[in-house]
Amino acid sequence: MTIDRAGLADFLRRRRESLQPEDVGLPRGPRRRTSGLRREEAALLCHMSTDYYARLERERGPHPSEQMIASIAQGLHLSLDERDHLFRLAGHRPPTRGAASAHISPGLLRILDRLDDTPAEIVTELGETLRQSPLGVALTGNTAGYSGPDRSIGYRWFSDPTTRELYAPEDHASLSRLFASGLRHVCTLRGPDSRAAQYANLLLAQSAEFREVWNEHEIGIRPAEIKRFVHPEVGELELTCQSLLDPDQSHRLLVYTAIPGSESHEKLQLLSVVGSRSLR
Repeated sequence: MTIDRAGLADFLRRRRESLQPEDVGLPRGPRRRTSGLRREEAALLCHMSTDYYARLERERGPHPSEQMIASIAQGLHLSLDERDHLFRLAGHRPPTRGAASAHISPGLLRILDRLDDTPAEIVTELGETLRQSPLGVALTGNTAGYSGPDRSIGYRWFSDPTTRELYAPEDHASLSRLFASGLRHVCTLRGPDSRAAQYANLLLAQSAEFREVWNEHEIGIRPAEIKRFVHPEVGELELTCQSLLDPDQSHRLLVYTAIPGSESHEKLQLLSVVGSRSLR
């Protein structure tokens, strides 16, 4: 497939101009004359330089890689059909759809962009964090920054002891059962050649605890509605976890809230201050 530079430039320009700052979690600011997003705002969302993005809109520059096109598709909040169209314009075959895809739907992104004051994250069916709210990063750290099998919290739970420090010790046994049960469910759902099966095989080879829990062959264990976190700066928090499922991608938006007036609610407000300082 060859790149359609004119078509790519026109599509990027029209998609950028159709978005408003508030659609993507950006402040509008005073004296805005641009129709839609500015080029520098689009470049920021797509994790690239303004110069690189501008050259694409001007039908110039190098042939963008598949990784770059995926970043643009996510940054501009494209639907799956729009994402696939963008890949073809850039001369690439579109990625697969479904559970293996890391492309987040515009609907979930719009909700997440409005949750600046709430811990929230978008995860795959394997517990791989794709995107977090600022307070979500303050609560759990940047879990979207992992690569390979470590992206999955279920994998890290058995392979990296430091993962457990964020959770109340009395919950560790039940969480081990939960993660093993969840991984087995996805293995059965996706088959022996899936990423889930790869993670299970890796853990079977390296973790005696995982082997023990896995051999119980438990299935259907549900996460507790109340999750207890042990934060290094504000201490223990009891948070209610609400989940919103995107059935097309098997992604979930997880939102963590505290009962108003509770000690955890006060700690969450403190965390918003502590987190904002640490993210500067």
